[in-house]
Amino acid sequence: MKIIVPIKRVIDYAIKIRVDPSKGPRGVQLANVKMSMNPFCEIAMEEAIRIKEAAAKAKKGAAEVVAVSIGPKQCSETIRTALAMGADRGVHIETKADVRGDYVDLQPWGIAKLLKGVVEKEEGGVDLVLLGKQSIDSDCGQTGPLLAGLLNAPQATFAAKVEQDDDGSFKVERETDSGTETIKLKPADSPAVISCDLRLNTPRYPTMPNIMKAKKKPVQTISLEDMVNELGLDLDDVLSPKNEVLEVYEPPPRKEGEMVESVGELIGKLKEKGLVA
Repeated sequence: MKIIVPIKRVIDYAIKIRVDPSKGPRGVQLANVKMSMNPFCEIAMEEAIRIKEAAAKAKKGAAEVVAVSIGPKQCSETIRTALAMGADRGVHIETKADVRGDYVDLQPWGIAKLLKGVVEKEEGGVDLVLLGKQSIDSDCGQTGPLLAGLLNAPQATFAAKVEQDDDGSFKVERETDSGTETIKLKPADSPAVISCDLRLNTPRYPTMPNIMKAKKKPVQTISLEDMVNELGLDLDDVLSPKNEVLEVYEPPPRKEGEMVESVGELIGKLKEKGLVA
């Protein structure tokens, strides 16, 4: 079994993002800012490794986990993190430093077309594509469904639980606005595509021995331009945004809260503001 896990390098979730007006209306401060793997991608990687470990434990044959990242040279660090978690090898489609992947330049349509090419290039075929439901920089949640559409593949979004049956199908419990539902994906000529939600699992921390082992695992690096030519795609189509980001700005600061001594005082304050009758 072969599992592809697309991963994205984003500003760390614990860092407060700063707008940089000196770089124009869409400028974001990226210098000396901590970057890390998108949290939802971490969840997808953890689930892929758990499926691999379960297959080995049940003696169902070897499974291979391939981490794929699209972005600048620094994405190689994100791939090494995935390898330290337990992925077997990596594929890095390297973009130029001035190509922004946070929805300004490279958007889900172009990413999905590149991932489709990666899946189709894999020798022996791919059984499963696991990816985060969204990235925390753009919050689109579009790449998984777009990839499934391009591959004409069965898909499940917002997965809260994933199980593989003996016949090779995947049973997915997914979260919806009205509760949860369970669906069964039956991959045939194309892999199952599953996007992972927050409650699917808790990602592991790479251990020091695995971090050292990750340095020896293979990572294939190919430039975006070479990948586009190899796949017969149009570079302008891949990089041209389908939606234009006009401006990036910080939300207005929240007003400072006010402490009250009693419920009566609270009700009085609310009446003063016209919030209660």
